Amino acid sequence: MSSIKDQVGLLLDATWRHRRLAVATAWTVGLLGAAGVWFVPERFEASAKLYVDTQSVLKPLMSGLAFQPDQEQQVRMLAKTLISRPNVEKLVFEKGMGFDTSDAANTELLIEQLTQKIKMNPLGGGNLYQLAYRDVDGNRARALIDKLVGMFVTTGTESKRRDSADASKFITAQIATYESKLTEAEGRLKDYKLRNFGVSGTGPQDHFTRISTLSESVSKLQIDLSAATNSRDALLRELKKEDPQLPREALITGNGTGAGPTSEVDARLEAQRRQLDELQRRFTDQHPDVAAARRLVAELEAQQTQERARRANVLGPSGSAATNPVYQSLRVSLAKAESDVATLRTQLSAQQTLLAKARETATRVPQAEAELAQLNRDYEIIRKNYDQLVARRESAALGVKLDESSAMAEFRIVEPPNVSPSPVFPSRKFLALAVLLISLAAGVAAAYVKSMLRPVVGRLSELKALTGRPVLGSISVAMTPAGRVAQRREILQLGGATGLLVIALAVNFVMTILARNA
Repeated sequence: MSSIKDQVGLLLDATWRHRRLAVATAWTVGLLGAAGVWFVPERFEASAKLYVDTQSVLKPLMSGLAFQPDQEQQVRMLAKTLISRPNVEKLVFEKGMGFDTSDAANTELLIEQLTQKIKMNPLGGGNLYQLAYRDVDGNRARALIDKLVGMFVTTGTESKRRDSADASKFITAQIATYESKLTEAEGRLKDYKLRNFGVSGTGPQDHFTRISTLSESVSKLQIDLSAATNSRDALLRELKKEDPQLPREALITGNGTGAGPTSEVDARLEAQRRQLDELQRRFTDQHPDVAAARRLVAELEAQQTQERARRANVLGPSGSAATNPVYQSLRVSLAKAESDVATLRTQLSAQQTLLAKARETATRVPQAEAELAQLNRDYEIIRKNYDQLVARRESAALGVKLDESSAMAEFRIVEPPNVSPSPVFPSRKFLALAVLLISLAAGVAAAYVKSMLRPVVGRLSELKALTGRPVLGSISVAMTPAGRVAQRREILQLGGATGLLVIALAVNFVMTILARNA
């Protein structure tokens, strides 16, 4: 506390010693400042607050069906790009704004100044924004903010719809391109399959497995053919050894002609004839039993004729019908064996042909499969991209319809554009008050600086601090009556000059207030 008192005392002493310089400096600064205040234009700030509501009932309902961009990010980007040169140029050349656009150089400077002066700041963490602009004309500032608010809302809606339409056109063009690529890929795949029919479709491992299977089948058929051929040859040898005709003593001639062995039909026919003879001895020809027996005899005779014709097809070595049943059985077995041999030869020939073709194409399989894999890979990639583009086109179409039915967001004006009733800082009132304080401080500072340039020791504490030695005593100044009168006059002059300066600057302060209210 003592140090502060000492400093204040030193400052007062310096002011008193150089009081004329202090008063002159204070008056000079005060007059210049008071005059300069009237040349500083007062500025008024127009502002508006907007809230952008990006939440919508349709947003959760259309989730997964229509593409929905990050609307909050779009709003933030729109807020950053609102104060752009094209938008500022529209405001400058807007009729009714009152900007002077007659000079190109001044217009360019005006555009740059407006770009820096117009502020759009987010408030808080939500989608609340404040538009602000300061101008010497409060009405023009409010009109400019009003135009910016309308531009913000309109640009937000139009930009989203334009982006959705552009995205839909781009996807449609890409789909047309991929359709042509898909057609070309399908054509290449079709030509490849036609060109490599029988080679493609199975991997190299499957192809070699097929060759192994065909080889095993050929070997099995060769074994079966060999067995069938041996069986046929054995039957042929047995047939050559067997006599086709039975001895005549072994033949049972049912009709007395010795035409061949008695069969079941011959025995029945012989028995029926004997029964017919017995009936004819007992009854007349018109008797029903006789007529029935005669019909049965006729049927058995027909069956006998058919059986003799069938047996006539089996001829012996002499061209007559073979009567040896063993010979007949051997000939039937031989015919079946010949048929089996012919069938096995046909199957073996077919399998050998397939095996030869499989071995011939074995060297082409790896290259063909590699080419097929490449074609399938290209086709699947193109097909996948095509399907994704088609799905996104539908999503984009829904998005366009969603944009047409609802705006990007709902713009709510929290505070409409208004102008502050008082000028913004620094106003003339503030500057006038600041001039009063600065002028007094400037006078004191000038006296203190001069005292530092021409130092004078006026206190015991200064002398002690300057020499670093103890002060033994001091001699006070004895003032004469004339000296006291002169000192009082100096004090009155300093107080009067200071008071007059304060009154003059206070009057200037009051005049600035009255001029603004007027």
